[in-house]
Amino acid sequence: MSGKVVTLEPSVAPPWRLRPLALAAVALARLLERLPPRRLRQVLRLASRGARPADVTTVLRARNAVVAVSIRCAGPRCLQRSIATALLCRAGGSWPEWCTGVRTQPFQAHAWVAVDGVPIGESINDIRYFHRTMTVSVQP
Repeated sequence: MSGKVVTLEPSVAPPWRLRPLALAAVALARLLERLPPRRLRQVLRLASRGARPADVTTVLRARNAVVAVSIRCAGPRCLQRSIATALLCRAGGSWPEWCTGVRTQPFQAHAWVAVDGVPIGESINDIRYFHRTMTVSVQP
């Protein structure tokens, strides 16, 4: 990964037209996060099929919208937040890299979205310690 950091825009409310889609993505993500990992990967691969790769602006906008409409996603619910962000991007026709990973010292699991390997809205200093365990990119 490069040293580039892409962070959230502070307190930027999403446009009104994006809010219903963001809420729907958050609700669907809450259901999907309960799936076993293998099944979740299958569902996300299906969702990513035929999409174009997402750009940084699109992913950051989607992540900001998800965080703005959901207190759970604004907090420690990284799995739900990352799934909702990916689904919201997909609603616009694109797909980011959806990633999960673990670190051992101290043990922690995390989920995030990235563009060209660069985590979006995450600290690169924190993410670099995670070993990727699952990634879903654009499927042909």
